[in-house]
Amino acid sequence: MRDYAIVINNTSDLPVEYIKEHGLDVLFVPYTLDGVTYDSMDSSLSNHEFYQKMREGLMTSTSQATPAEATACLEPLLQAGKDVLCIAFSSGLSGTYHSICLAAEELREKYPEATISVVDSLCASMGEGLLIHKAAMLKEAGKSLQEVTQWLEENKLHLCHNFTVDDLFFLHRGGRVSKTTAIVGSALGIKPVLHVDNEGKLVPVGKVRGRKQSLIALVDRMVKQVQGVENDIVFISHGDCLEDAEFVRDQIKERLGIQNFMINYIGPTIGSHSGPGTVALFFMGQSR
Repeated sequence: MRDYAIVINNTSDLPVEYIKEHGLDVLFVPYTLDGVTYDSMDSSLSNHEFYQKMREGLMTSTSQATPAEATACLEPLLQAGKDVLCIAFSSGLSGTYHSICLAAEELREKYPEATISVVDSLCASMGEGLLIHKAAMLKEAGKSLQEVTQWLEENKLHLCHNFTVDDLFFLHRGGRVSKTTAIVGSALGIKPVLHVDNEGKLVPVGKVRGRKQSLIALVDRMVKQVQGVENDIVFISHGDCLEDAEFVRDQIKERLGIQNFMINYIGPTIGSHSGPGTVALFFMGQSR
């Protein structure tokens, strides 16, 4: 069996230490802050600095990885004699998956002996990260590229994403809610609860009044979705609000008895759209 590399996007929000420990390769999805574009892990701002600048009102935007950038990431791995499994950021939120597919199509002609598998994760942030974690564990257990690809395709729609934001104006700026909704909701202390659906798109699923209630609502949804499904680890990401993420973790420990968690920042590429104060919860469930 040929060795294979797992290629991911930075939109998975996995800790740098984790990426290095498990030998993952990263195709960076760029973001722009105050007119400056950041297009690599090395050039990226620290997460705390990024959110501080957002709080100061600096404008952010993102763009997809291009086919040329995907080729530049994948080709050295093929030249080294490896096959490639690429787990891409949701096609419902970015054109990056399409760019990778275009690059893979050309590279298959150039390297006909190689296998290049591209999986549309239909996931975002550490939901994408949790799917990658499952793939990495399978690879390290000796599973083949084909076996891991099959598992991902069969299980990705069981990966549940629940999240809430603290400031509706960031969702408005990203086109997710109307200006009227942002103004009225903020005045009333309304906090939306959203998830990522089976098409990999952000969809509102409820709203509650008050920050604490919105965090509890994330766990309420999890309790319903997780019935009959074992979770050996749960991922939580946050927009520079660690205490709120830890509150959600403690609620899960108390209500579901799960003890193993990974908590990390929502990185700048995703955070450009969700803003500071976002808390997101990821786990395996019956369905999204």
